[in-house]
This record gives sequence, C-alpha cells and structure tokens, in this order.
Amino acid sequence: MDSEHFSPYRADGKLYGFVCVVTGATQPVGRAIVAELAAHGAACIYACSSTPDEPYAQLAEDVNKRFPNTKVIGYPYRITSEEDTLSLIDDVLNSWGRLDVWITSSGLLGPPSIAETSPADLRKCFEANSMAPFFALKYAPPAMAKTTPKGNYPNAAPKDQAYGSIIVVGSVASTYGGCWGPCFTMSSHAALGVVRAGVAVLKGTGVRINCISPGQIDVGVDLKGFDMRGMSSQLPPSSLQSEEAQKSHIGLERAGLPQEVGRVAGFLASGFSSYITGANLIVDGGASVMNPLTVPI
Repeated sequence: MDSEHFSPYRADGKLYGFVCVVTGATQPVGRAIVAELAAHGAACIYACSSTPDEPYAQLAEDVNKRFPNTKVIGYPYRITSEEDTLSLIDDVLNSWGRLDVWITSSGLLGPPSIAETSPADLRKCFEANSMAPFFALKYAPPAMAKTTPKGNYPNAAPKDQAYGSIIVVGSVASTYGGCWGPCFTMSSHAALGVVRAGVAVLKGTGVRINCISPGQIDVGVDLKGFDMRGMSSQLPPSSLQSEEAQKSHIGLERAGLPQEVGRVAGFLASGFSSYITGANLIVDGGASVMNPLTVPI
C-alpha cells in the first residue's frame, strides 16, 4: 500500500474516502462499528440489516450529528441471499465507483442446548454466521479491485490501487466450546474457517480478510428482555455472568463494550493492519488466556 490515499497517518482520517458495508448494523456491535468507521473519515457506510423496519434513520441521524461528512445509507437486504449480495455490490459500485471495506457483524446466537436445537435452527445459524462471510469472500474482492478518480461528494478521495479489507465479527466460540450452545460453537468455527480459507483465495488481490472474536460484551440487554432461544441475538447478555465472576475470570475484570469491538474493526479496516490477514483477534479482556477452562460467557 504505497499510495498516499491509503496512508493511515493522513490528517483527515485513516479511512478517509473509504466506502464500506456493515451488516448487522442496527445491533449494538454493528452500530459501534458504523460510528468508528465514520469517526475516521469514511465517505459512505452501507448500514445493512435483514429487515426494512430496522431503525436505519435513527442510526444515520446519530452518526451524522457527530460526523456530518459521512453518508450513512440504511440498506435492508437478506445477508444469506446471493442475489441480494450481488445487488448490493452493484448499488455500491454504481453510486460510488469503489468498495473498500466489508464487515459482517450479523451473527446469530442460537439455542443454548442441543436438546433445544432443531436442524432448522442450525441451518439459520450457519447461514448467519458463515454464509454471510462466504458471500463477502466470494463477491466483494472483484469490487474492491476497482479503481476510481476522486468523486464529487464529501470526504471523497481517489482510489488508485486495489485495496480491500473483509472483517468477520464472530465470537470466542470460533476456537473453543462451552460459550453458549453447540449451534453457536459450530457455526462460529465455520465463520473462522471462511477467514482462514480466504487467505489463499485472496492472494494477489490486495484484499485482506480477518476475524474479530469478542468474548463477553455488554450489549445493553438484560435477562428480562432476552430471548433465551437465541434466535434474535448476536451475543448473550453479559448479565448472565455475575460481576464477581467477571472479576474472577476476566483479566480486565469486566465485560467489554461494543465500541471496543468497533475500534478493532477500525484498525483492521485501515492501513495500520496492512500486514495482517487470516488473523483471529480475540477481544475478551484476557479471559481465554487467563483461564482457558473457565466458560467466559
């Protein structure tokens, strides 16, 4: 990455001019990622979710209050649909002429036990957790290879070389079991498999692919409002583990925050991580290192 337009040290932001896609953008972690990309100068962020009635307008308003030059586009599409994925990429290229970052943060927790897990539940988790990254790996890189002159819009910058970063937001369940239920573990392992397979696939393209594996993250959900079947949540509520247990089992003695996952995504999206691909960045406050036999979630 020799181009000045991709320098992470540029004064107007390490992501200045970037056009990004974020799936699961209306979930707590996804919202934090959108805000992080905007904070570092992204020109446009497609904030994607699976249904048209998500609070896209509120998300865009919240981000633009702080970062008015970043265009946030609420975009409902089925993350497990090949056709919808291709349509999204066409929209991005027709509107902006470039694609730089694709972040899948649309995971699904699934049921907490195998007795409660139906084959249909398992299929849904594999689709959400690993099919969405697969489509990103298969279809985003050709779009990321396209170059374009400077556009006529806020935060515009020319793209004079192939560049791309695919980021899969998974879970610590990508490397060991016992975090929630078998469905979550199996599909999270598959998501990391997409990342590891992607390194060879992307050779020579200028595109990198990496995984973020959060541990216990406080997504602001209490047990009263939580669907224990896990079919509408990305991560379990941190309140499942007591404050005393957190202090005992987590190196930093607390649950993480969505914005702390967002900062890692911003790093992986930027040139600061230019020699990192195929990595799995564990964001769990040290829980898995401190005591691997303790269930951290």
